[in-house]
Amino acid sequence: MIWAVLSIILISMVKILMTCLPTGAAEWLISKFEIHSKLSDANVTVTIDGKLLESEDRIQIINYFNEATFLKQQYIFPGTEELYLHPENGKTPLVIDTKRGKNEVRLFVFSYNDHVDVVKKYKKKVVAYSLLSDSLQKRSLSVTRDLV
Repeated sequence: MIWAVLSIILISMVKILMTCLPTGAAEWLISKFEIHSKLSDANVTVTIDGKLLESEDRIQIINYFNEATFLKQQYIFPGTEELYLHPENGKTPLVIDTKRGKNEVRLFVFSYNDHVDVVKKYKKKVVAYSLLSDSLQKRSLSVTRDLV
């Protein structure tokens, strides 16, 4: 009988603690499961067609990427990862290399007229999703023209 009462009290305390997390703890927990996470300027390199982007171009692209609106995630069937990394109609992607914790993350950003496709490669996983960002679309297309 005592065990039943103690277990009810313990479960109730855990439930209250889980529903009333402090803001910092809740943000940390949510960031662990974010698909489109924000990038920081410190540990990010941006390349296009093998050429490293420096200073202002890099910072602008990072800011545009952070301000982009998440549209939808695209399901990748096992074995078709290469089709997303190298699409048939895809132009030269912006490649963003960053670290998230101790893991290396590589983002391939493909710009189209109406959306931006991002393919995120980390560990041995590949995740694809679409963004909406007019400024990122225009900026990456102009950077591509400048480099050609």
